[in-house]
Amino acid sequence: MLIFESLSAGVMAIAVGFAAVLLVLGIYAVGVWPLTFLDFANVSAEALNSWARTVLWSIFAGGSLAGYWCFSGAAFKDRRKRTPKPPARMARTRR
Repeated sequence: MLIFESLSAGVMAIAVGFAAVLLVLGIYAVGVWPLTFLDFANVSAEALNSWARTVLWSIFAGGSLAGYWCFSGAAFKDRRKRTPKPPARMARTRR
């Protein structure tokens, strides 16, 4: 179950990255392209294929490791060794 949740976190990381790319492209399509007509027609996707595959696998692996770290409980453990506090002294009151 822990591995399934960790891999799901990796898929969610890719989904968040995809949403971010769509947001950037949407802003570009609405704001920049109508003003400049810069459409990147000379950029081929084949040239970026190996780079994009490496980035996607890295995002998936990083998201999976972060998911494993969170879902295993390691993110919420206190690493410091706790020492008990000495009892507080009662203040003497004068009557």
